[in-house]
Amino acid sequence: MIDVSPKFNSLRYALAEGFLYGKKETLQRVFDKTVPKGDVTEVARAAGINAAKRCADWITFCHPIPLDWVEVKLEQEKEEIKVTAEVRSVWKTGVEMEAITAVSAALLNAYDMLKPLDDSLSFGHIRVVKKKGGKSDFFDSFEKDIKAAVLVISDSTHAGKRKDKSGKIIKEFLADKPVQIDFYEVLPDEREIISERLCKLADTEKVKLIFTTGGTGLGPRDVTPEATLAVIDRSVPGIVEAIRRYGRDRTPFAMLSRGEAGVRGDCAIINLPGSSKGALESLQSLFPGLLHIFPMMQGKGHGKLKKGTK
Repeated sequence: MIDVSPKFNSLRYALAEGFLYGKKETLQRVFDKTVPKGDVTEVARAAGINAAKRCADWITFCHPIPLDWVEVKLEQEKEEIKVTAEVRSVWKTGVEMEAITAVSAALLNAYDMLKPLDDSLSFGHIRVVKKKGGKSDFFDSFEKDIKAAVLVISDSTHAGKRKDKSGKIIKEFLADKPVQIDFYEVLPDEREIISERLCKLADTEKVKLIFTTGGTGLGPRDVTPEATLAVIDRSVPGIVEAIRRYGRDRTPFAMLSRGEAGVRGDCAIINLPGSSKGALESLQSLFPGLLHIFPMMQGKGHGKLKKGTK
């Protein structure tokens, strides 16, 4: 199976369809409710719903998904019966397989109930018509990559006593994003030095996105949040709330992080934990939605997002 633990929950939706073919008089009996085996529409509908809920039992690499809604319909058309299934869930992976499985089960049950009446019966053309949700729905596109900086805040790393890991992980994570890292620096745990560098990067170097890593805990030298609060114009608490909530699902220690996030002018400044694992998980919690902060700051609001593929 694919490891989906780094993914975030989002509203997932899929619509699938398939068709049942047979003699016109046979298909008409479905809606006249004169089929000897019973009500085809209700049996097929129930079978489709049940199959969607048990999709992971049949499809080897499907994850068991908590479905919030399944609807299966049979509609009479000129020369066939159209079966559609809609599935909705708030979870980490899409639900298109659940929708296809629901359609397939509904068609199989309808076929079974009608086969004694019609030896020309067949079904097929099963496909996904529409799906929504996941990262692909939340990308913003940009004419130019966003100018960014990564600041590693650590006395020991600054003194050369320890190699940086978290800063490199941030750079690797951003490699396929519309972000260009122009500055990658190591600073000591000194509030004034951190604040001064943040100001210069935002005001003079015109950096639009700054990630700091380290100095967010409760140690006597952890001052990154204070240095950040001293220079930002507005805080964005939802960013660090997302980081801590995502982290808390993985370790109880995430609640002890004091990281802050905010904007200075048109520059976003975000504190990440100093541990490499914490930094990575924090980034996983923020992307792809984080970059939407830039069109918002430009007054574009929550317009329709363009899918980015960099």
